[in-house]
Amino acid sequence: MRIRRPLAPVAAALLWCGAAGFSFALPAAAQDVGIEIGRVPPPVTIEDLDGNPVDLAQYVGKRPVLLEFWAQWCDICAALQPRLAAAAAQHAGKADVLVIAVAVNQSQRSVRRHLVDHPVPGRVLWDTGGRATRAYQAPSTSYVAVLDARGRVVYTGVGEDQDLSGALDRALAAR
Repeated sequence: MRIRRPLAPVAAALLWCGAAGFSFALPAAAQDVGIEIGRVPPPVTIEDLDGNPVDLAQYVGKRPVLLEFWAQWCDICAALQPRLAAAAAQHAGKADVLVIAVAVNQSQRSVRRHLVDHPVPGRVLWDTGGRATRAYQAPSTSYVAVLDARGRVVYTGVGEDQDLSGALDRALAAR
């Protein structure tokens, strides 16, 4: 049995490094990071940007869903945004896109203000207390997890050059 609890401090340190302006050179393709491919993530309740609870179960297991762990200060997230917008447009009505704002070096209020001038595709949610970050084992911002209609992880990746449309195609093709 693999013990995962020690990874939480590592994930927090990586998020802090991103907030401090450090960047990491990571491969751009799908990776063996975060939650395991084939796994169904545990249920988690986070919030919308107004502080209302949102149970991710209302999305997971219904149809494919793409989750991006995001921050307004994340340059890689900004660079990934055109790919996210293209994937969301290409799969509109067939898949959900959720942008999970991490609670590191930003507040719900600052995220709302940022989105006025810099909208992102999909619903933006607030990762209350890092619950989603832990559930999806997100190692950093720009981390993406794609789940199929059964709620199983079919893709994870980090970086600005991810093939998000291809990942959603894979989720739609999964049986």
